[in-house]
Amino acid sequence: MEHRSQAESALGGAAYGMLFVLGVVMGVVGGFTHAVRQLGPVPIAAIVWVLALFAVCLGAGKLMRGKLGAFMTAVGWLLVTMPFTLKLSAGDLVIADGLPGYVYLYGGLTAIVAAYLLSPSSEGGSWLLHGYPQKNSM
Repeated sequence: MEHRSQAESALGGAAYGMLFVLGVVMGVVGGFTHAVRQLGPVPIAAIVWVLALFAVCLGAGKLMRGKLGAFMTAVGWLLVTMPFTLKLSAGDLVIADGLPGYVYLYGGLTAIVAAYLLSPSSEGGSWLLHGYPQKNSM
């Protein structure tokens, strides 16, 4: 078992906190700009945001050497994006029904799940890949 000093633990907590804030910022900016550019029926801006979200979540997971890095960025994005899909009493809606909204929302959800699954496990590999340790029955 690895022991960490308080400074290392604080630095790790600050790094995860910044990844959360990065996810929040990506959710706010992406929520308001996902429908800006379209090439005919193709929502270019929404596709770019989905690819950026995937790259940032996967990069966070690989740089932090664990799935928690990708998870923290994804949680920040989700906590902003999900309320943006709700219709307010005044009729305002940030992520509207339509192709750009669907690509941004469902593509983003797919991107964060894929980035989480492709991030390395912090314990040297998944138990799914290596199996359970066998006990001797003798």
